[in-house]
Amino acid sequence: MVALGFVLGLLLPLMPRARTSADVGFRFASYIDDHMVLQKEPAGAVIWGYGISGATVTVTLCQDQETIMKKVTQVKAHSDRWMVVLDPLKPGGPYEVMAQQTLGGMNLTLRVHDVLFGDVWLCSGQSNMQMTVSQIFNATSELSNTAAYQSVRILSVSLVQAEQELEDLAGVDLPWSKPTSENLGHGNFEYMSAVCWLFGRYLYDTLQYPIGLISSSWSGTPIEAWSSGRSLEACGVPKQGSILSHSVGGPSEHSVLWNAMIHPLHNMTLKGVIWYQGESNVNFNRDLYNCTFPALIEDWRQTFHSGSQGQTDRLFPFGFVQLSSSLSGANSDGGFPQIRWHQTADVGHVPNLRMPNTFMAVAMDLCDRSSPFGSIHPRDKQTVAYRLHLGARAVAYGEKMLTFEGPLPKRIELLAHKGLLHLLYSQQILVQRQDDKIFEISCCRDHHCKWLPAPMNTFSAQTLALNVSSCEGALVALRYAWTTWPCEYKQCPLYHPRSTLPAPPFTAFIAHQMRGDRGKAAE
Repeated sequence: MVALGFVLGLLLPLMPRARTSADVGFRFASYIDDHMVLQKEPAGAVIWGYGISGATVTVTLCQDQETIMKKVTQVKAHSDRWMVVLDPLKPGGPYEVMAQQTLGGMNLTLRVHDVLFGDVWLCSGQSNMQMTVSQIFNATSELSNTAAYQSVRILSVSLVQAEQELEDLAGVDLPWSKPTSENLGHGNFEYMSAVCWLFGRYLYDTLQYPIGLISSSWSGTPIEAWSSGRSLEACGVPKQGSILSHSVGGPSEHSVLWNAMIHPLHNMTLKGVIWYQGESNVNFNRDLYNCTFPALIEDWRQTFHSGSQGQTDRLFPFGFVQLSSSLSGANSDGGFPQIRWHQTADVGHVPNLRMPNTFMAVAMDLCDRSSPFGSIHPRDKQTVAYRLHLGARAVAYGEKMLTFEGPLPKRIELLAHKGLLHLLYSQQILVQRQDDKIFEISCCRDHHCKWLPAPMNTFSAQTLALNVSSCEGALVALRYAWTTWPCEYKQCPLYHPRSTLPAPPFTAFIAHQMRGDRGKAAE
């Protein structure tokens, strides 16, 4: 542990302001602790804390009693904070970080031990991100599989709200730790995220160097709670009012979780972020999600880049999980499919122009009818994390020739004389089964349009024909998997043949191309 540390109450109802150094004296930021992972090269890791105004602080990095580097700074008078940026280091360790404050003849020294350098990922969202390893399939086996992953370190942020942006965390539920069955399976929806842990574990299997994972999530929370006031204003989100939606069970006030659980981390140098949220916006500001989600990504990127003195990449990789399924309203075409579409900024795939350097795990085929936590909380988090890590390998790490997204049509052609709609895909397709209802066409006649099933007909390695003879009017649009519950577990009709990644849901006007300009959404 840090030699001169502090402890705050872990669960605070609403923090009005950040603590100042007058409260806490000389210390590291609350998340700088033994066993932590700092971001490796090419970025420089940021070390910061609080001290006495005007004092000199010397930060020393040591390994095996040898000084690797020293950085000297002063405590700023207006904020009582100090900060240094370390020179970029290769992955590895362990190191010791020492900070010494000097003022007049008085010296104070802080130390943290067993520090590794690797990649640091922040994991955030609501309950599907908050679910722990003890809640998922094969929990006993997963909890016992930690010995080979002692270089994957984990930290969990306390559940705290704040009215204003805090500069440091008000509490940490789980300080930086090596993984154990106890801290990975502490309970339901507390401590460490299963998706976060499994994502980091898959990355470690590929990269073979340290991975730092920070879990900061809260169940039942809408995106507005995780967004800054700036980004909400940019999207025209209405001023705070009462929320009647049953899907919002956690804090919903604007920015309260951004203020207390994300902004305090913004000085940290990150590799990237993964995000699993959206269920609480199915019936709350749903139509704004195609703005609020891209705006959140942009605002987080800008804030972390600035807070880390430019060390966190301005367009750091941002991965997310497209919503899975829920039995509630399973026969409707309402909120779930629209949120899935809005998660891509109404494009259907990522990365795209509005969401550069992003990656997505499709999860609509990972449904779980018998989940003891409700069908909205499917227990197969292994496949979710695996699909996320494929996206990270391609987008964040630049791995070439890696399939990380399922097939989408690049051309749609109406063969009216045959009563067929011909789809040409950009990738090979595996037709796992033929489905008469999962494709739908918008058929318009006498100024009235309705959605009709378009049964799957013939197919080849990259093409699929749909029977559209039921439309006696103008065929205007096509959509795929546009329901809350599109298929049973891993039984959607279309997948990529080698990666087994499902074709994502989409909606498009027939007159537009799916790849290239990609068209606009057909509501």
